[in-house]
Amino acid sequence: MKLGIVGLPNVGKSTLFNAITSAGAEASNYPFCTIEPNVGVVEVPDARLQVLSDMFHSAKITPAVVEFYDIAGLVRGASKGEGLGNKFLANIREASAIVQVVRCFDDPNIVHVDGSVDPLRDIETIELELILSDLEMVERNLVKVEKLAKADRKLAPNLDLLRKIKEVLEAGKLVRTLSLTDEEKTYLRGLNLLSDKPMLYVANISEDEVGQEELNEYAKRVRDHAQAEGAEFLPICAQIEAEIAELDSSEKREYLDALGLKEAGLDRLISAGYRLLGLISFLTAGEKESRAWTIKQGTLAPQAAGTIHSDFERGFIRAQIVSYEDLVACGSLAEAKAKGLLRLEGKEYVMKDGDVVEFRFNV
Repeated sequence: MKLGIVGLPNVGKSTLFNAITSAGAEASNYPFCTIEPNVGVVEVPDARLQVLSDMFHSAKITPAVVEFYDIAGLVRGASKGEGLGNKFLANIREASAIVQVVRCFDDPNIVHVDGSVDPLRDIETIELELILSDLEMVERNLVKVEKLAKADRKLAPNLDLLRKIKEVLEAGKLVRTLSLTDEEKTYLRGLNLLSDKPMLYVANISEDEVGQEELNEYAKRVRDHAQAEGAEFLPICAQIEAEIAELDSSEKREYLDALGLKEAGLDRLISAGYRLLGLISFLTAGEKESRAWTIKQGTLAPQAAGTIHSDFERGFIRAQIVSYEDLVACGSLAEAKAKGLLRLEGKEYVMKDGDVVEFRFNV
């Protein structure tokens, strides 16, 4: 899972990035402080792994990971080369989904590139540049496909789709708002359009609003915008998250309790990212290692085995599976087997979150 953190300059992107990755990206009060995309690999919090490790006396624990990209602030005209222009937009294309940080607090000491706080205007600025960049790419592809379609009628559906996408972009709409067939979605993935990527809106709120049930008016506007798009929304105070990141586990829990928070922003951000991309985790456990593996919802057992090693998928015979909840309730694999909760599944089995698996395969 690769999440690109984007937004206008000085909205708190790098502060949030520092908090969730402890990567030390510079966070200063001037535009384009972030020039190259900073990359941080973060472990996915999963309490199940420690339980399995204790049960199987595992030598180590290996959680799933998320890659975060802190990408330079965007300004109007980026699609035409303003600011860092196309370099910024090219960096976003590497991400699986976009985390758009939107400033939702007033502070006269922190400069806003447009002179005032207006989250919907900021969102419009970001998304217009994504749309314009996509439009340029689609127009280039249209020219190529129009020529090829004259000699190959099989390309007619692709040509129709490109024309439909162009109309949507010219209307100022995001490509991900389109209803498409599975075949169209497959072709669209190959284009890697920016406005087709799933979006998570992060409302960066002030420190004194953390833990409050009622959102401020800025954050409400972002939430309503996200809901209208069917996107994910998350209120976070980047500055508080940066402070939490510096604490040890016991201090962290005390601080979260004092703030009235059940979990840190990192946990909530990763959970939202999983929902956004339709991801789940299955688990493997033994004396050598207890480990979490990330797969798409709907993945079949052989393909899940392939995430461990391609040989596992090619030689797949069956999967021995018990749900994490059943395994913990039984207290051991032997007891789960005795109660008939350890089962063998074949090639058509659809993996579920929390499946504890041992794959059987031919070499």
